[in-house]
Amino acid sequence: MTRALFVLFLLVLSSNAFGDASVATKDITGSKDLTFLKRYEGSFIVNYEHKGFDEASFPLSKLKPVADADAHDAQNNRVVEADRKADIEGVYTRILYLAPADRSPLEVIRNYQDEVEAGGGKVLYTCKDTDCGGDMKGNDHGGGTQGLLEKLYPHERVKAAAFSNGNCASTRNVKEQRYMVAALPADGSQATLAVMTYTVGDGQYCKAFNDRTVTMVIAIEPKAREKKMVTVSASDMAKSIAATGKIALYGIYFDTNKSVIKPESKPTLDQIAALLKDQPTLKIGVVGYTDNVGGAAPNLALSKRRADAVTNALVEDYAIDTARLTPSGAGMGAPLASNDTEDGRAKNRRVELVKK
Repeated sequence: MTRALFVLFLLVLSSNAFGDASVATKDITGSKDLTFLKRYEGSFIVNYEHKGFDEASFPLSKLKPVADADAHDAQNNRVVEADRKADIEGVYTRILYLAPADRSPLEVIRNYQDEVEAGGGKVLYTCKDTDCGGDMKGNDHGGGTQGLLEKLYPHERVKAAAFSNGNCASTRNVKEQRYMVAALPADGSQATLAVMTYTVGDGQYCKAFNDRTVTMVIAIEPKAREKKMVTVSASDMAKSIAATGKIALYGIYFDTNKSVIKPESKPTLDQIAALLKDQPTLKIGVVGYTDNVGGAAPNLALSKRRADAVTNALVEDYAIDTARLTPSGAGMGAPLASNDTEDGRAKNRRVELVKK
């Protein structure tokens, strides 16, 4: 291929690759508004995700770098956390709207605040620009510090095709941002929602979105998680360990980003203790695993804390000799299923007992 033809090929390839982003004139297929919250007039949905049960963590104070200077996410950004945050589980909906031209993030979020208050809700926290903490570089950069967009919508969760409207609204640099968390009555219960409005920064690509305001609404509606995991008996644990050297357990429950064992974990803990009492010479490793939401370093630390919590429960509540238990955390490093779906992430969040 001659140099001229090669250059022409690159130009055509670039045109095809970067020509998808455009000013939205209709909602994307399969998307819809929340039943309890209107959209800003003239906006169109460019990205949408809905899950029957998932989790979210909404910052309620300024984001600050964590104490561990080596803690970085999958994009090699310094990890930040808020001292106060709302960790919630339930029906998960995330909607990204492209607002009409010449609308500022301030104007749009003020309208959402009005809607929350008119609906009997309460604004719990607000911030703007750098006062929110972290960088304002979108969620596809690396080597810097996480920002608000990354905490609400991590890079690994963005599934929209590169340079599509959904991707451009989700990943570009942020020039101006406003943020609020609110509680709002929703269909007979109370939902918690985060609203972030931001201006997409100028860039070489996604030019149709330059200086346009995007609104991201993430809502969690209360819903009890379906308990589909059957408690594994001590005898079944013994059979699996004898055959494979390990057993994966899903009956030990924690709140999002927490390492305190929930009371409904007792039946599984009872069976682990029974296994160890039936086999008094058995020594096991207690290994915690997570999904990929939140980055590698935080998940590794969380998985270790959860393994420690299980070990401590067995020692303190069941009088198991601590010398027989070795807790460790593997984080998100050994998934059993794809992290692209909630079912897959649920399968990856587990505790394994491994014969020593």
